[in-house]
Amino acid sequence: MRIKYMIPIVFLVALVIIEKENRIISRVSDKLNLKQTPQTPLQAGVFSHLSLKHNFSFPTLSKDFMVMKQRLENYSEHQEVVKKVRKHVLLLATTRTGSSFVGEFFNQQGDNMFYLFEPLWHVEKMLTLDTGGTNATASAKAYRDVLQQLFLCDFSLLESFIDPLPVNHITTSLFRRESSSSLCEESVCSPVIKGIFERYRCKIRRCGPLNLTMASESCVKKDHRVIKSVRVRQLENLRPLAEDPRLDIRFIQLVRDPRAVLASRMVAFAAKYKSWKQWALGGDRPLDEDEVKKLKGNCDNIRLSAEVGLRQPPWLRSRYMLVRYEDIARFPMRKATEMFRFSGIPLTPQVKAWILKNTQVSKEISGVYSTQKNSSEQVEKWRFSLPFKIAQVVQRACGPTLKLFGYKFVSSEKMLTDKSISLIEDKVFSV
Repeated sequence: MRIKYMIPIVFLVALVIIEKENRIISRVSDKLNLKQTPQTPLQAGVFSHLSLKHNFSFPTLSKDFMVMKQRLENYSEHQEVVKKVRKHVLLLATTRTGSSFVGEFFNQQGDNMFYLFEPLWHVEKMLTLDTGGTNATASAKAYRDVLQQLFLCDFSLLESFIDPLPVNHITTSLFRRESSSSLCEESVCSPVIKGIFERYRCKIRRCGPLNLTMASESCVKKDHRVIKSVRVRQLENLRPLAEDPRLDIRFIQLVRDPRAVLASRMVAFAAKYKSWKQWALGGDRPLDEDEVKKLKGNCDNIRLSAEVGLRQPPWLRSRYMLVRYEDIARFPMRKATEMFRFSGIPLTPQVKAWILKNTQVSKEISGVYSTQKNSSEQVEKWRFSLPFKIAQVVQRACGPTLKLFGYKFVSSEKMLTDKSISLIEDKVFSV
C-alpha cells in the first residue's frame, strides 16, 4: 500500500517544483543547446534512493513519471550550462573618447578575461580606398563577421586581413598586441626567435611572434571576452551578434562631448587638422566644407546608434548601455561598478586597484596616448584649448548629438572658459 501511494505523491511534488522553475527554463532555452551528460551525483542519488527503498525500477514506472524525471534531468543540465555561460562585451566608441582608458577596466580584470584591443584596425587598413575612406557597406559586413568569429575565439578570418599574411598562424604584426594582457600571458608567450622583430611586442615579458593558435586556445579557456573598437559606425549592423545563440553579448557605447573630441584630435592628429587651426587663428583660407560634413557625419552616426540602443528594440533588450566619458572621469569607481554589473562580470580587486592608481596621476605621467590620467581634470581641459570659433562650428554640426547626450551649448568665449559653469547636464540613460 505504501508503494501504491508513494509514486503519485513523489510525482506531484516533483511536478510542483518543475512548474515553479518553468519560467527560468524557457528564458534560457532559446540561448543554450542541451548536451547529453551523465547524471549529476544529486540526481543519481535521489532516484537510486527511491529505487532501493521501494524496490522498483524506473522502466516499470508510468509514462508520466518518466517524462517528469526527464524534465528534472534536463533542468539540472540547464543549470550546469547556465553557470558556464560566458559573457561577451563589445565596447563601442570613436577615437579620442577615452576608450583605451575604459577598455583597461576590462583588461585589468585578471586571468578569467580575454581582452582584445582594436582588432578591426587590420580590417580597416585592408579595406581603405585610395581616397582615404572605406566602402561603408563592405566594411560594416567585414567588421561584423570578424567580431563574431573573435568572440568565438576563431582568429582565422582576422588572419586574412593581417599584412603581411601570418605564416602557420604566426604573426609579428598584430596591432597593439601589448595592449592586451591576454596576448602577453605565459600560455601565449612563444619562444623568442633571433632576428625576428615584433613591432607591438609585449612589455611584461619577452615573447616571440604571436601564435594565433595559442591565442585561440587561451581564449577558449577564459570565462569572459571583451573587445574594444572605435571602427563600428552603426550599432544596427551588429544585430546578428545579438541574435547569435552562441553569444551572450552586451554592447557598451562610450560617448564624449564632440567639442572635447575635436579638441583632443587636433592635438593627437595635428597634421590632419592643420586647416582647422589656421582658420581658427584668422587664416585667409576658409574652413573646408568637406571637413565640416565629415564632422557632422561622425556625430550623426554616434547619435543614430545611441537612439537605436536607447529605444531598446527586442534584439537589444537588456544588451545596451550608454556611458558618457565625462561621468566615468568624474566617478570612475561608480561607473565601473555599473558597467561590470550590466555586463554580468564580477568586478575584481585588481580592477579597483588599477582605477585608484590611474585616475589620480601627475601631468608629467599623463600623455596624449596614455591611459593614466587625472580623470577629473580631463573633463574640463578642452575648454581652454578649443577656440570659441571652432566650438560654434561643432555646435552647429552636432547640435542634436549634444542635446541627446546632455551637453550644454556655449554662447560666448567667457561662458566656454568659465569653470564655474558646468557644460554637463545630470542625465540618466536607461539600461
